[in-house]
Amino acid sequence: MGFISFAGRVLLASIFLLSAYLEFNEFGSDGGPKAQALRPKYNVFIRHVTTTLGVEVPKVEIKHIVAANIALKGIGGLLFILNSSLGASLLIIQLVLTVPILYDFYNYDIEKPEFAQLFVDFTRNLALFGALLFYLGMKNSTPKRQGKKRAPKPKTH
Repeated sequence: MGFISFAGRVLLASIFLLSAYLEFNEFGSDGGPKAQALRPKYNVFIRHVTTTLGVEVPKVEIKHIVAANIALKGIGGLLFILNSSLGASLLIIQLVLTVPILYDFYNYDIEKPEFAQLFVDFTRNLALFGALLFYLGMKNSTPKRQGKKRAPKPKTH
């Protein structure tokens, strides 16, 4: 069972690690293509938060958001492979912060072709979120292994 669990963690983490690797290689001085795709969606999100909640969101450079995203995916993926709850938590944070902004299907009409693709990507990431929550739930519900207690040796006088 240990190897199967390890293989499952490696396969799940590979989604995040390969994505982080590709984004890191394309990063450049301006954040790369990921920053270009994120910029208009982030602006819409900020505008929506500001008008709906009346809260002013601090200005953050898009390349810093992309760099933090890469770090969360990379570090979280590596720790997740090592069976760490912290790794799963970092990946969950990454999903919670980026998925609603990147896959904003709710900003499109259902007849538009963008809606279907964004909705599929959103639900795929929702499934990853569920798998990570399941992992955390199983990790916290299984009792820790305790070493065998040895009977004290009788003293000889």
